[in-house]
Amino acid sequence: MDRWATFDCYGTLIDWNGGIGDQLERLFGAAQRAPLLDAYHRLEPHLQREEPGRRYRDVLTLTLARLAEDEGLALPADECAALADSLPTWPPFPETRASLEDARARGWKLAILSNTDRDYLDASVALIGVPFELEIVASEIGSYKPGHQHWETFFARTDAPRDGHVHVGASRFHDIAPALGLGLRTIWINRLGEEPEPRPDVELTTLSGLGAALDGLVPR
Repeated sequence: MDRWATFDCYGTLIDWNGGIGDQLERLFGAAQRAPLLDAYHRLEPHLQREEPGRRYRDVLTLTLARLAEDEGLALPADECAALADSLPTWPPFPETRASLEDARARGWKLAILSNTDRDYLDASVALIGVPFELEIVASEIGSYKPGHQHWETFFARTDAPRDGHVHVGASRFHDIAPALGLGLRTIWINRLGEEPEPRPDVELTTLSGLGAALDGLVPR
């Protein structure tokens, strides 16, 4: 039986909070970083729901503009695309590559289910340096997680057995809750020390130990 691990990318493999936070700090100052990052996370899903077919580049740009407007902050005209332009440089977490290589060495097939655009994901996968069997991006299927279409597309394209599949993500809202709702096994990468609700099958604080956790859920 093929064993498949699907991954969220931004926040799980790539430092999404760090990438956004660095730009917010550069634009508006260090004191604004944490509160603006919280506000950004509240706003972005609304932009995704408004127009599910919207490119993620446009989601980033529109969310930044709306955030500045809501907070009464001046956003220079030449900085409107600051988040969109910086995303290809956002780094992987330090343990990402080794953890994925370990999973591959244990026989797992790897796929990414991402709320992003193809060019962005191509740049991020190049930084990660580990191949994936399949990559599904929001702008190509007209849907953003927590909608279920990423998983539906994955199973349709791979015929992967559900009892040989595990989904790995850092966001309860975008990944863990919908995957659990579909009856899938989950590994939550709880980087922020949040409360585990809904409760995943396995909780890790980083990707370290991923291979053993996958094997524990679906033995070879």
